[in-house]
Amino acid sequence: MEQKIIELDVREDLKNKVEPFQKIMEAVKEVKDNDIFILHAPFKPVPLFAVLKAKGFTHEAVEIEEKHWKVTFTKNA
Repeated sequence: MEQKIIELDVREDLKNKVEPFQKIMEAVKEVKDNDIFILHAPFKPVPLFAVLKAKGFTHEAVEIEEKHWKVTFTKNA
């Protein structure tokens, strides 16, 4: 089975004071077992870690530069 990568950048949404939670949850719905969801955010989205852990995801967060975090979520089978 081919691994799919879904990538979402919410930095512009947050800069414009648009809450991206619903957009993130819509993207997460598309993620199947062993797929990867990559989120770009202006800060480390710690509250999201628990929400997605409950949905079967593990994560790895890396600060690319100031105000740019890349978080890779993997859906466990």
